This record gives sequence, structure tokens and C-alpha cells, in this order.
Amino acid sequence: MTEPADSAMPATPASTRRWPPRLQRIGFGGDYNPEQWPREVWADDVRLMRAAHVTLATVGVFSWAMLEPKQGAYDFGWLDDVIEGLHGGGIGVCLATPTASPPAWLARAHPDSLPVDRDGVRLGIGSREHFCPNSAAYRSAAAGIAGRLAERYGEHPAVALWHVGNEFGSTVGRCHCDSCAAAFVGWLQQRYDDLAAVNAAWGTTFWGQRYSDWAQITPPRAAPGVVNPSQQLDYQRFMSDSFLACFMGERDVIREASPGVPITTNFMTTNCRHLDYWRWAEEVDVVSNDHYPTAADPENHLEVALAADLTRGLAGGEPWLLMETSASAVNWQPRNVARKPGELRRTVFSHLARGADGTLFFQWRQSRFGAEKFHSALVPQSGERGRVWQEVAALGADLDNLAEVRGSRVAAEAAVVWDYESMWATELEYRPSVDVTFRARFDAFYDALWRADRTVDIVAPTADLSGYPLVVVPSLYLTTAAASANLRRYVAGGGCLLVSFFSGIVDEHDAVHAGPYPGALRDVLGLWIDEFAPLREGERVRLDDGSVGTVWSEAVRPAGADVVRTFADGPQAGGPALTRHGVGAGEAWYLSTALDTGDLRALLATLPAGRDASAALPEGVETVRRVGADSSYRFLINHTDEDVTAPGSGTDLLTGAAYDGDVAIPARGATVVRESRPAGA
Repeated sequence: MTEPADSAMPATPASTRRWPPRLQRIGFGGDYNPEQWPREVWADDVRLMRAAHVTLATVGVFSWAMLEPKQGAYDFGWLDDVIEGLHGGGIGVCLATPTASPPAWLARAHPDSLPVDRDGVRLGIGSREHFCPNSAAYRSAAAGIAGRLAERYGEHPAVALWHVGNEFGSTVGRCHCDSCAAAFVGWLQQRYDDLAAVNAAWGTTFWGQRYSDWAQITPPRAAPGVVNPSQQLDYQRFMSDSFLACFMGERDVIREASPGVPITTNFMTTNCRHLDYWRWAEEVDVVSNDHYPTAADPENHLEVALAADLTRGLAGGEPWLLMETSASAVNWQPRNVARKPGELRRTVFSHLARGADGTLFFQWRQSRFGAEKFHSALVPQSGERGRVWQEVAALGADLDNLAEVRGSRVAAEAAVVWDYESMWATELEYRPSVDVTFRARFDAFYDALWRADRTVDIVAPTADLSGYPLVVVPSLYLTTAAASANLRRYVAGGGCLLVSFFSGIVDEHDAVHAGPYPGALRDVLGLWIDEFAPLREGERVRLDDGSVGTVWSEAVRPAGADVVRTFADGPQAGGPALTRHGVGAGEAWYLSTALDTGDLRALLATLPAGRDASAALPEGVETVRRVGADSSYRFLINHTDEDVTAPGSGTDLLTGAAYDGDVAIPARGATVVRESRPAGA
């Protein structure tokens, strides 16, 4: 058996946020794969990039087999020509390490570098991400090609940003091979010190699972029944750390040869469920995200906004980069609906409004072969004659006019808590209801806040909350002592906290907090729960104010909290549905059922910090403000088919028009206004 790679985190300091200093305009461009095309096309690519005002091209993401066709034999000549061509055209390079798609020779020489699923099946090649993150052979080869690239191009003036790997963990989020088994034991030994602590954390006295030797511990492979949930949770942490160690290994090799160039990797903040991006965000210089909205959803602009807000949260409010999105249709959703005219522009402006200083696409030129040949591109099969290209070229010109927005920060009015570990734990087996999912609760509250025109920061449960008048906790089943103390400190300091059901239930080991539910939040909420009473499929309950709940109810017993709303019918008829508890200078609210968007919005408006500003805007228009050192910028995005106006004053950065009282927003369009500041401001 191949010795496992060391899965412990390297002892290097977390990187400091650094926007690429060589990128002096809004980032615009995409994945460029010239190896798919004959050389005579390359010069035309540069011409078209200049015509579309492209500023950044990502190169080399899937080119390992081209760069190292045989182990130790390198061919960089073609890449030299590509980079020189882009540089000559004034286009910056985001240079990728190609390690998301190992060459066939690596799998042939080291078959144990391939991942194994929980049923013991070793996955093959012919796709991508066919590697085990704890394979010593893979780690060594990946660091080798990354180091060669850094030595050759680390000081090239075209290279503005390094891009390590691609979408770590998005295709194969867990491997269960023997290398991972050995590395998992090493990870546990570092985390718990001794085997007794593991047994205690995992509650192995249940079902007689107690371990007496480290060698007895395996990954949570397929078993006759449900595998210990605490073990599953730790294994998910371990796999997230394993992929992170892969990233950091390549990053550190690159940094030695190219210390002046920032390094990133593309997250999938709302779509990849396998990685703890709060932990990952500490290790990148620039936070980057890939996001592909659900094409068939006519309201996917909410999905876009959520992904952008979460990515900004991971970046700590600093500028971030949208590394991938689509120009029109994707190729892998059930129904790959093309973007409507203007939708591309609106999507880009929504990301920019919410803190992005660059938007890139997959990909530059649409492929003629391979699994993604029907995925749209900036240059479609129809070329310059097509609608998509015309919109792309116009968008590039618009982005040049927005250069002054770079570096400004989004002004948020509330915070919403998001926790990856709690998401993992919520959706393990044997929970009280399959209808209770992390995203369903989070999306419901986010939707209500968006429709109330409340710009939100998405934060970790231990983040500094002191600056927010309102903090919402849609789903925090797993609540640590640190998170509990942080929320209580926020309320005592004068904050307004709203918590939804099935929060505060277990600790970091998925063990129920001692005493009645909701253990970790009992004190701040001023109540205890006698019993969960999940609802039947499709069952609805009414509250005494006429609002309707679904999915959940429970027997709430106030212990200091005031009852604000009660259940009018259902399993808990007459019992509390909404409570309020004063703590110090603030108050904590608790909702024990699932309200729909309209009822949630009405509830939020009743809270002391729950202002609903949407009345000032036409329906279907979103507005976000970015604030810089000298100016503030208001983005207004119109998702309707009608020209509209909204209150506001200032200068339109795209047209130069001056507004005094009413801002014009074209149908299916966007307006960006440099706001007028009051005298003395």
C-alpha cells in the first residue's frame, strides 16, 4: 500500500488578503483553453478579447497532460506562446495549476492515486478530479507541476493571479481508500490525542462501537445500517482538511518562486457541500467563487444574490472574484435554459453590487468536443454574429466605466448566520424530519430579507456581530459553546436576534447538549422544549395572527420569554409559536415553525430592527450600496420587463446622466449611480 500523505495542515501562516496589483481594471474574461484550438485561432482570440475589453484570462486549468505528457518530461513551449500573445494584447493572465485533472500516466503508474467510493469501488479516469487527496503520489506530482510552472512564469509580467487546482471536492467530495483510512487515524490522533477521547466524542458506547486500538478505525464506508453520525461528521471535517492540504501544498511551492503574485482557488460556496469554506478562506489571498444559477428558475437572481453575499462574507467584506459563471446556457442541468436578453448583464451587475471586483466565465470560446461542448461561452459557435457575443462586448465596455467602484465595500444592514459543519450535521440520517434541511430554512429567510430590500452579510456563528442591528439564525442545529456565547453576547449588547427551530440542539460532536432542547440556546432564548412535533407531509398549521406554518412545530415552554404568537391549531394548538426574550440591552426571538416568504417578511417587519424598505422600490428591483473612501455607489437592478424609476440622486456611471430625485432603470437592465453627498459629508 502507498504510504498516505500527511493530512495535517502545514505550519504556514494564513495569507493576507491581496487583490492582484497588476489588475488595474474590473476583472473581466474567463477560462481560456487554446490547446483545444489550432494555433491560427490564437491570434484571433486576442483580437476578440481586446474588442470585448477583456482584462484577465485563466489559462491551464486542465492542461496537465499537455504540459507534462510523460512523467518528468515537460512541454512549455505552447504555453510560452499563449502567455506572450495575451501579454502582447494587454491581457492579464490568471495562471492555473492543472492538478484537477491528473494525466493518464499518473493513474497507470499509481492506480492507488484514484479515489474510492464508500462502497469500495475505485473510480476510473476519463473525466476529471480523479484523485485521492491523501495519495502521496498525487500530492508529489501536483507539487511538482506547480513548482515547474512557478519557476518558469512566477515573475512574468503578464501573470496577475495564480489559480490552484479547480473546484476542489466538487465532483468527488470524499474518498474512502486505504490511504485515506491511514491519514484519518493520523488526523484523529492530532485532534483528540488519545483513543479514549475519540470514544467519548463519538459516543461509541452506543451500539457497542467502542474502539480499543487505532487500527480498528476506518472511514465511514458502506455498512449494514447507519454509520455513527459523529464519525461521519469528523470524516467530513477530515476530508475538507485533506483537500485544503492539497491546495496549501501547491500554494506554498508557488509562493516560494512567485512571492509577489496573489494565489487563489475557486470555491463553490453554495453548491459544494463537502468543504468548510470558512476554514479555507483563511488560506487564500483572494476569495474566488464559481456560481451557475439554476437556469430554469425564473427567479434565479435570488440564488445569484445569496451566492455573492456568502462569498463576500468569506472574504471578510474585502473585494472578491467571480471565477466562473456562464454567458448563457450551461450543459449539465436537467433543462439548460438559455439566458434571456439582458440577463447576462444583470447577473454580472448583481455580483459586482455585492462586492465582486471581477467577473470571469467558463469559458472563452465554446468547445467543439468533450463533455461541455453545449456549455455556452463568451465566443459562441455563432461567433461575432451571435447575440451572446454582442452582449459580451457591450458588457466589457460597461465594466471599464465602473473602474472607480473597485475596492469599495458593501453596506449591509443585517447578518445571517451560515455554518458548513451545522449543514453537514443537520442532514445526516435519522433526524426528526426529512423536510428539515439547512438550505430550505436558510433560503426562506434570505428570500424574505431580499424582498424587504435588506442587504445582508452572511457570517460564521462566531463572527463579530456587534455592528448589526439584526442577526438571523435560520438553521444552527450544531451549536458550539463558542457560538452560543457569541450570540448571547450580541443580544446582551443591544442586538436583536431571530432564531429558527431545530437550532442549538447538539455540540460539535453531534451529541445533544445536556438538559432540554435547545440546549446551547436555552439561556438566550429564555425557553425550553418539551418535545419536537414535526408535521406530516403537506400538513399546515395556523398561527393566531393568520400566518401559516409547515414542516415543524414543537412544545415550547417559556422560561422568561414572552409569548408573542401561538399556534391556533395543529399538534401544539394554544402553545407558543413565536417568543421574545429580553437579555441585557437586547432581545432574542424564537420561531418554532416554518413560515412562507410572505409571512416571514411580515414577521421580520415587526422586529425592532426589521425595517422593510421595499415600499420605496418597484417590485422586482433590487438595490445594493457600495461605499468607498470618497464616494458611495448605488446599484439598481431591474428584473422586470418594464422601465422603472426609483428614488435617488447622483451621476449614472454608465451614461453620465444626472439624477435628482428619481433614478431611471431600464427594463431587464441595471443602473449604477455615484451618489450625491450632502454638504459637509
